[in-house]
Amino acid sequence: MLYIVPTPLGNLGDITTRAQETLSACDFIIAENPLTTGKLLKLLDLQKKPLVQFADHNERLVTDKYIARLQNETACRVSDAGTPGISDRGFRLVRAARAANIEVIALPGANAATTALSASGLPTDRYLFTGFMPKTEHKVIELVNQAKVVEATLVTYESPQRITKTLQYIEKSFPEGNCVVARELTKLHEEYLSGTPAELIEKLKAKPSIKGEITFLLSFK
Repeated sequence: MLYIVPTPLGNLGDITTRAQETLSACDFIIAENPLTTGKLLKLLDLQKKPLVQFADHNERLVTDKYIARLQNETACRVSDAGTPGISDRGFRLVRAARAANIEVIALPGANAATTALSASGLPTDRYLFTGFMPKTEHKVIELVNQAKVVEATLVTYESPQRITKTLQYIEKSFPEGNCVVARELTKLHEEYLSGTPAELIEKLKAKPSIKGEITFLLSFK
């Protein structure tokens, strides 16, 4: 059996009782980064739990090996933070498990996209989540236009190094957009900035530096 187990975005108090129980009961844990997961397991007094890695660089090499183990063992799949498989390569492991008639159970839990959306003040009845924002201006404008056409709130991830450049791209073609930058969700320096693209550019430029993980949202309503 394979369990999909969300882990906290930043605040470790968000770990659920069910997640702790499932991690404790499994035979081994399939982690994105064993070092990161190891810190969480130590806090949960589960540091002796066997850890293996499943990440972008090795997924094709280890999938069959883990599926073979899952025929007789129970594992938990975790990412560094949030829900595994959302905007990462974890879906291939789930697909392989289902193809091998291995039961897959997902626990509900932390997700940066929906966390940011719920507190953004933007419409939540229809949203378009696209993982990480593309890097070129043409692709950014194309993506924003897709959200505008279907009247959905766009939800994406962006790096602190690129967020200002992305906003500059958007400001050229969609200066009227309602934008939100959600940074460091659930952590000590959590921050929500909202406004037009031009207003957010000025707010970000006023900061001495931009750090942390960013969820970017945009709506035309």
